[in-house]
Amino acid sequence: MSISTYLETAPLFEIVKYSDKYREQLLDVWEKSVLETHDFLSASDFLEIKEIVTKIDFNAFNVYCLLDRDNVIGFLGTANQKLEMLFLSPEHIGKGLGKKLLNFAIRELKANKVDVNEQNTNAVKFYSKFGFKTYERTAKDEQGKNYPLLRMELNK
Repeated sequence: MSISTYLETAPLFEIVKYSDKYREQLLDVWEKSVLETHDFLSASDFLEIKEIVTKIDFNAFNVYCLLDRDNVIGFLGTANQKLEMLFLSPEHIGKGLGKKLLNFAIRELKANKVDVNEQNTNAVKFYSKFGFKTYERTAKDEQGKNYPLLRMELNK
């Protein structure tokens, strides 16, 4: 591969503030990510959550997109120093990009709390590696479904 071909195709990752031009890509990343990482969800619960997510006004949160050139490959959102969402396209999981997003949320947006589905053990491990500790467990998620949440806080 020539250097010019490499430079044309090499990833060019950047984190940018959300704008509505990224909405469809963001929703696509969300869906692919949840289907890959939330295998504990029933099909009907997934569809119910998807309906809720498609109605979210992402401008109401502090949302940032991780871009490879102009393609959304991940995103995060915070509100009141709490990480409300962090999702990556499945093909980009395990490549250090979740770490890049979380470091941005912690350093730039001062995020220090997150709720994680207890059954999403990879996410629990991911946040734990960064120093997040569980301070509360719920029996149900915010929709009243039997998906316990771990409320985690960053211990500094």
